[in-house]
Amino acid sequence: MSLQDFKMTPEELKDDVIEMLKTIFDPEIPINIYELGLIYDISISDSGNVNINMTLTAPGCPVAQSFPGDIEAKVATVDGVNKVHVELVWDPPWTKDMMTEAAQLQLGMF
Repeated sequence: MSLQDFKMTPEELKDDVIEMLKTIFDPEIPINIYELGLIYDISISDSGNVNINMTLTAPGCPVAQSFPGDIEAKVATVDGVNKVHVELVWDPPWTKDMMTEAAQLQLGMF
C-alpha cells in the first residue's frame, strides 16, 4: 500500500506520526519523546516508509537497546505507514534546551 491508497500526502502522514510519537513517554522523565526533544528528524517517502532519527537523554540509557523497536512498532500502527526505521543518533547530544517550552514548564524548569 502507498499513501495514495490512504489519500494522504507525506506531510499529512508526518502529522499523524508526530501525534503517535506524542503518546510515547520517556521511561525516566514523564514527558513524551516528541516534546522532550528526542526526535531529531522524521522523513516520509511517497510509499509511506518512515525514517526517524532520534536520540536519548543519555547514551547509557537503560532502554537504548529496546526503545527504538518499541517506537517502530507503535509508529507502524499509524494508517498510511508502510515501513518504519528508527535510528539512534548521538550528534548533537541532547540537552534540556531541546525540550519544548510546554515540557520545560511541566518539569518546572522556568
